[in-house]
Amino acid sequence: MSDYHRPDCKTLQTLKDVANKLRIHSIESTDASNSGHPTSCCSMAEIMSVLFFNTMRYTIAEPRGASNDRFILSKGHAAPILYAAWAEAGLFPTSELLNLRKLDNDLEGHPTPRLSFVDVATGSLGQGLSCAVGMAYMGKYIDKASYRVFCLMGDGESAEGSVWEAMAFASFYKLDNLVAVFDVNRLGQSDPTSLQHDVATYKARAEAFGFNTYIVDGHDVEVLCKAFHEASTVTGRPTCLVAKTFKGKGIPGIEDQMNWHGKALGKESANALKAIKDNMSNQGPHGLKPGAVVDDAPAVNIKNVALSEPPNYKKGQTVATRAAYGTALVKIGKNNNRVVAMDGDVKNSTFSIKFKEAFPDRFIECFIAEQNLIGTGIGVACRDRAVVFISTFACFLSRGFDQIRMGAISQTNVNFVGSHAGVSIGEDGPSQMALEDISMFRSIPGSTVFYPSDAVSCERAVELAANTPGVTFIRTSRPNSAVLYDNNEPFAVGKGKIVRESANDAVTVIGCCVTLEEALKAADKLAIDGIKIKVVDPFTVKPIDAELIIKCARATGGKIITVEDHYPFGGLGEAVCSAVSECRDITVKKLAVQDIPRSGKSAELIERFGISANCIVKAVNQILSQ
Repeated sequence: MSDYHRPDCKTLQTLKDVANKLRIHSIESTDASNSGHPTSCCSMAEIMSVLFFNTMRYTIAEPRGASNDRFILSKGHAAPILYAAWAEAGLFPTSELLNLRKLDNDLEGHPTPRLSFVDVATGSLGQGLSCAVGMAYMGKYIDKASYRVFCLMGDGESAEGSVWEAMAFASFYKLDNLVAVFDVNRLGQSDPTSLQHDVATYKARAEAFGFNTYIVDGHDVEVLCKAFHEASTVTGRPTCLVAKTFKGKGIPGIEDQMNWHGKALGKESANALKAIKDNMSNQGPHGLKPGAVVDDAPAVNIKNVALSEPPNYKKGQTVATRAAYGTALVKIGKNNNRVVAMDGDVKNSTFSIKFKEAFPDRFIECFIAEQNLIGTGIGVACRDRAVVFISTFACFLSRGFDQIRMGAISQTNVNFVGSHAGVSIGEDGPSQMALEDISMFRSIPGSTVFYPSDAVSCERAVELAANTPGVTFIRTSRPNSAVLYDNNEPFAVGKGKIVRESANDAVTVIGCCVTLEEALKAADKLAIDGIKIKVVDPFTVKPIDAELIIKCARATGGKIITVEDHYPFGGLGEAVCSAVSECRDITVKKLAVQDIPRSGKSAELIERFGISANCIVKAVNQILSQ
């Protein structure tokens, strides 16, 4: 292999000894917690030893340093050996490993970014490679830096489709700074894996996806050193190592045996530890250090992201909020060169195409692979290197709910934008109508849910989302809606707006975008009969402006009607009910889409499914007659 210098015999032996040290730590730490996956750790010990002490370049002083190589343990249940590797590297004392899985310790059962050396949470299998390709894309095309990305996966998780979405993405974008490793240890949790040790088929699959691929003995440190070096010389293609290994390697009576997944060794530990130590030439300090970092990742600033210019609309002008999203995205992109937009082949519908046209080098097309789209976005956003906006039809984000959930555990700051929400999209029918999306994003811990009602508020929602920590979601709509606000109207997270009121309003009606417009129509109809209503735009559904809502309700005799282009479960209505739940004198009547809808014109569907102006008028009369 070109320019390859074989490590000397002493180094190779030390790498073997370190691998066995990692096994020992994994067994001892899982015994201390009486839980964990020591056999899953043992199959990958040599891979970890070679990566951390021969191949990877990183600094102990700054584990998340911008120029460090990245390592993602996709098979997150093998966390004990990851922790052991960092302890052996000198980040913290090895004695700390015995606190594994204890309540007040960050060495959790699966890795999370509570730890300084973990970028993304893993453990929901099949997701690590998507995050890795996002990091690799970031390194190659945006940071234009030397750092490399390594992702270690279990063979069992290769059954997940998201793995192959990520491999297709990596190949298409020629991510030659990425190395994917399959730890093919043959055994799953309850059965052998489908391919067991058929490494030729793994290789064929990886090659079919465009990877430079090697079959390696995953327990031979010299072979691993060579393969990782060769990967660093390959250009134009990502590399995959198919490593044949054995679960529980080095443990007599347990190696390559079923029924040891997820179990501490307990009474078998003494014999296991003796056998492993007998294979070591040196149990003392190893003296190996990580490779020197090439410090060429640029400094970045992603704070105080702002629109390059304020909104520019006329009141009454009709503009779809999805179009305003595209306009706002370009504006924040002008002001900050770390804004990155991503889409899943619907950019001409979500209007993220505007960003692609303005900044093609910062737009990432992820095609129709929403799970990878989300995972990749989480990877791009890692280490606070970019402000990431991910857009697609809101209904398709539900396909990646697990990735979004794991993103929250990963402390990601990714912004999601879902267009084509509700029955108001019209003729496309129910498969395209997001009616669960608000509920989904409200359920994510720490999330912020924006539901802008016009173009001005949508532009401000984009600006606010770019500066809001955690997962954010902006719900945009397909139909044009009238501009309600002045271009200089201020907006804030958790602060709603009263868009119509009088001194003698009888009911408070709360809606968003298309249903807010219907509420204003209903107000005009009711006014003919002398009935006045207060109309409220919440702007954010989470957090919702409880103070404003309660104030408005008390001014209208405790009567509230919510109207939403969403199912009744977990949406605007339930957010309002939660806000007033401790107020005994407030009644909430919810109008929402109660049934699975069908194709039709937007106005017809809004009427048929009970959220039109006529339906609001009827609901107002009903609540007043009670």
